[in-house]
Amino acid sequence: MATEYGQGYGLYSTPTGHPGSTGGSGRADERRHRVPAVLRAPVEGRTWRELVYVLLSLPISVLLFTYAVTMVSLGAGLLVTFLGVPVLAAGLAGCRGFGALERMRARGLLGLDVAEPEPLRMKRQGFVAWMGAVLKSGASWRSLLYAVLHLPWAVFAFSVAVTVWSIGWSLLTYPLWFWVFPMYAGQGGIQLYGDGQHQIYLDNPFEITVTALIGLLFTIATPWIVRALTMVDRLLVHGLLGPSRLATRVVELESDRGAVVDTAAADLRRIERDLHDGAQARLVALAMDLGLAKEKLREDPQSAAHMVEEAHGEVKTALQELRDLARGIHPAVLTDRGLDAALSSVASRCTVPVQVEVDLTERPAPAIEGIAYFTVSELLQNISKHARATRATVEVWRTENRLMVQVEDNGVGGADVSEGSGLAGLAERLGAVDGILVVDSPAGGPTRVTAELPWRAERTR
Repeated sequence: MATEYGQGYGLYSTPTGHPGSTGGSGRADERRHRVPAVLRAPVEGRTWRELVYVLLSLPISVLLFTYAVTMVSLGAGLLVTFLGVPVLAAGLAGCRGFGALERMRARGLLGLDVAEPEPLRMKRQGFVAWMGAVLKSGASWRSLLYAVLHLPWAVFAFSVAVTVWSIGWSLLTYPLWFWVFPMYAGQGGIQLYGDGQHQIYLDNPFEITVTALIGLLFTIATPWIVRALTMVDRLLVHGLLGPSRLATRVVELESDRGAVVDTAAADLRRIERDLHDGAQARLVALAMDLGLAKEKLREDPQSAAHMVEEAHGEVKTALQELRDLARGIHPAVLTDRGLDAALSSVASRCTVPVQVEVDLTERPAPAIEGIAYFTVSELLQNISKHARATRATVEVWRTENRLMVQVEDNGVGGADVSEGSGLAGLAERLGAVDGILVVDSPAGGPTRVTAELPWRAERTR
């Protein structure tokens, strides 16, 4: 049950890429980022990928809008006949296909990884069942909505991006191609004003320099403008082409249910192992000793009495193991007196002094209370075994509809919630009830672990 902070779990070991390390990759990153982000942005690959995304959005959205409107209009017009429903279903299915391509384009150019929407739910096989599933799927209609809404936004984003990009680079490079105007166009440069009598051109060094500086400002601002435009695209793709909130929540609950089942199975195996290796083995040996004592009772009463005395000691040991096992399942003090007394009892068994402070005006639900208790119990066991701390504190309080549990020690630090570690397992247990585990443990300490659980008030026990 205990969450290991030891070397085997890698919780207190300093990772290679730790900020405090002096590895070569850190120096390479420092050299790479010596140029400010504002000046790097116009030539970064991300900027050009986002610009390509905006430029491609216009022709793609025109094609998608045309297809969607044509198919939906045709399907709606043919609803009076038997052809309307298949055409409408085909139109929605096509929109889902375009949505898959848009997710791929967003993943490749924007780095936006959007999960696929919920699949079609067909109760039986056949074309009719497929049409019904397509028409009843919310993802199909969201894809259609994306096809309709994306065209006006694509026109706006394309116009803005092309305008600011062309103005910025044209003005910035104006000193390089200024000779084109007098040489080939017969003009003195870029014309700011002109009528029948007066013409004003940008033709002297000062005006050319100012023009280049204005172009520099446009060029620097262009990546951030394009990035702001693509943020809207990100929202559209994520909100309309990804899974719905309900579907995402269902997936989360299924994952949490799997974690709960795995945890329960592991606990049952642990209890079975503890009973088999501990109390059960002692009780079997006790029964054998009592049988031998019964046989020797008449022949050698003194030896039988000695064997009964040893059996009495075994009974005490077995009872203590059963009490410890029961405390590991659900301690009686937690049920009878609540978190304050139960956590104080756990703290008294810790190898370092622990200060416990529980600020609760009422008790939470038994399930939440039990999870909070075992979270603190495991963290204190970690402190006893591996943290090399001299003191620790446990604080429990309520914030609105959340139960907060914080355990802090002054040990060596370096704890990390990584895959395969004990803290990761504890985080999964908390996540099964919509809880959160946050670990703040820099190398050298201190370590602060905060668990956040949903608050549900206690009902009648």
